[in-house]
Amino acid sequence: MTTLVFPRSPPASGEFIEIAPGVRWIRLPMPYRMDHVNIWAIDDNQGWAMVDTGLRTQEAMSFWKQLMATPPLTKPLTRLLVTHMDADHIGLAGWLTRQHRVQLWISSLEYFMCRALISDTGREAPADALQFYREAGWCESAVESYRIGFGSIGSLIYPLPDKFHNLQDGMILQIGQHLWEVVTGHGHSPEHSCLYCSGLNLLISGDQILPRISTNVSVYPLEPEANPMAKWFTSLERLKNRVPDEVLVAPAHQDVFHGLHARIDQLLRGQQEALERLRALLEQPRRVIDTFSALFRRRISEADLQQLGPATGEAVACLNYLISTGEVSKEVRDGLAWYHLSM
Repeated sequence: MTTLVFPRSPPASGEFIEIAPGVRWIRLPMPYRMDHVNIWAIDDNQGWAMVDTGLRTQEAMSFWKQLMATPPLTKPLTRLLVTHMDADHIGLAGWLTRQHRVQLWISSLEYFMCRALISDTGREAPADALQFYREAGWCESAVESYRIGFGSIGSLIYPLPDKFHNLQDGMILQIGQHLWEVVTGHGHSPEHSCLYCSGLNLLISGDQILPRISTNVSVYPLEPEANPMAKWFTSLERLKNRVPDEVLVAPAHQDVFHGLHARIDQLLRGQQEALERLRALLEQPRRVIDTFSALFRRRISEADLQQLGPATGEAVACLNYLISTGEVSKEVRDGLAWYHLSM
C-alpha cells in the first residue's frame, strides 16, 4: 500500500463508535491547537478495558461520566492501560483507577518519569533548564515565560496511583476474547507502549505513529545530550518488522487508517529529508532557533511556548543525532550554543 486509507469518520466528541469487534473509538476534547485525543475501550468479558484517558480537565471528566452512563460502557471498568506519560494520555489515570478500583498498566519508565515531572509542581525552574533554552537562542521574554510556567504539568495530571502493572515489550495480554502484544517504542517518550492484536488485525499506536503529522521527538533540559532521534528511527523499523502492513491503525490523534508501512516509510523519509536540509544550513554556524526554517514548514513564534518548546526540543534532537554520527560539532560561546558541520 502506497497511500493511506481512512475507512471511518471519527466519533463526535464524547461519543464512541466500534472500529473492530469489541473495540470502541472515543474522542475527548482538548483546549489546544490539537483539539482532541483518541482513547479506546476494549471488551473484556464482564467489563471493559480502557487505553488512555484524556487530560485532567472538568470537561473531560464530565465526558467520562456521560460515557460511563451509556451502554455498553455501563459495564465495570476492568483495567486501565496507558501508552505513555503525556498528560493527554495519563491525565485522568489516577482519577479513573481510584473511582473504579482498578489497576494501572503502564511501562515502568513512563510511570516513574511521570512521577518525576509531577514532583516539579511548585518548584522554581532549575538554572540548568534556563541555561539550556538561553543557549538555544531564546529571547529573555521566552525564558521568563518558561520560568513562570515551570511545573504546570502537574495541574493536568491527577495524582497517580501508588502501584501499577509494568507493561514490557513482547508481553502478551488477554483482554476479553483476544490476545494483545505490547510493542515498545522510544524517541517520543522513554518507553511508549503500542498494543497489537493479530486476531483483530488492529494496532493501537498511541503517539508512536500518527497519520498526518509527525510525532514530536525532543531533547529536554533534564538530559541535554540525549539522542532520541536514533531511538525513534530504530523503533519505527522494529514496528514495521513486527506488525503487518494490513492492520487498522488506531492512533492517539486524527483518524484510524490503513497503510502502516507506507506511513512509517513517509515518516522516515521525511525526517531524513529534514536532516539533509539541516546539513546544508550548518555549512555556517547556527543557533538552535536558526535551524527552524530547515526543519519545520510553519514559522515558529517565540511568543508561543506551545510552538517554541517542542520545536526547540526537536531541533536539538536532530542536532544531537548529527553530533552522534560525527557530522556536526557544537561550541558554546558567550552563553550561546553554535552548531556547524565538522571539519
